[in-house]
Amino acid sequence: MAVALRYSPPSHLSFSSPKLHKFSFNPSHSLSSLSPSHFSRSVNTTQTLRFPSKARSITPVAEGISTELSEIYQSCKIWNWRGFNISYLVKGNGPPLLLVHGFGASIPHWRRNIGILSQKATVYAIDLLGFGASDKPPGFAYTMETWAQLILDFLAEVVKKPTVLVGNSVGSLACVIAASESNGDLVRGLVLLNCAGGMNNKAIVDDWRIKLIMPLLWLVDFLLKQKRIASAIFERVKQRENLKNILISVYGNKEAVDEDLIEIIRRPADDDGALDAFISTVTGPPGPSPISLMPKISVPVLVLWGDQDPFTPLDGPVGKYFSSLPSKIPNLELFILPGTGHCPHDDRPDLVHEKLIPWLERTP
Repeated sequence: MAVALRYSPPSHLSFSSPKLHKFSFNPSHSLSSLSPSHFSRSVNTTQTLRFPSKARSITPVAEGISTELSEIYQSCKIWNWRGFNISYLVKGNGPPLLLVHGFGASIPHWRRNIGILSQKATVYAIDLLGFGASDKPPGFAYTMETWAQLILDFLAEVVKKPTVLVGNSVGSLACVIAASESNGDLVRGLVLLNCAGGMNNKAIVDDWRIKLIMPLLWLVDFLLKQKRIASAIFERVKQRENLKNILISVYGNKEAVDEDLIEIIRRPADDDGALDAFISTVTGPPGPSPISLMPKISVPVLVLWGDQDPFTPLDGPVGKYFSSLPSKIPNLELFILPGTGHCPHDDRPDLVHEKLIPWLERTP
């Protein structure tokens, strides 16, 4: 999901999970300088995900939560990346593909896709650093480039085969960055679901709607950097009823907003580091623009766009740019999904699978 800044409190939450360990971390370190030596413990490269006794159980914790959602949580494993624990899931057999969530989401947001896609592919799904059950180091400065490098390292160290990247929103942009930096043997295809224009709305400077409220965005940045104010906003947004109303505004198919979805978004929001990740993502640098990156992409690309997206609308600069690409890039296909919001894969999964599965079958 995307980062949205309006006159109301921000509409997306940053996820976090129960802390798996304690470590010493200096936030002044740059990404390139991070290595396991910066941390006061060592862990196995991969292991089954376990939660400490003080954390929530991985079984359903709210009325109406499905067994399927619980099974997703229980199936997750851990990969150690530069001293951080990163949660991931793998299921199925066949050519690999990697699912990358958007801001405010995590692995279970692909709940309606993992089963059907794993019938013909090896499906990997990952929680980016700062989200879901992955680590959320206090004070960390999150960037699009960090997430892109995490994706490339995951492909090299875990998947070890050319992979199709499937991303939503900010996850799409992270996939675009990764594909643009890949040397060609890691990424074999790219699927973008309502790709974000940046890590936050400050990237969309040529949209009159953003220009109109730009002074407000800078004010929000300032306020969110005041920890007490940010905490008050965060606490209000993550209340179940408020969260439900936000999600209904994001989805075209309102019936898709069920108790499972609310739990997926709400569940990790109480964990240490969740607030820091939220603040960093909303107030940090927007990162590279997909408009500058797409000309560098040589692998086949499938673009799926919900026509009721309030965050990256078709008539906005990013939507218009992607709509123009089929006539400019021969290996790119674009489909507009009617009645669909910002998260097509969960909003109307049947429409996504109708286009995605045949594309995967004909993509070498």
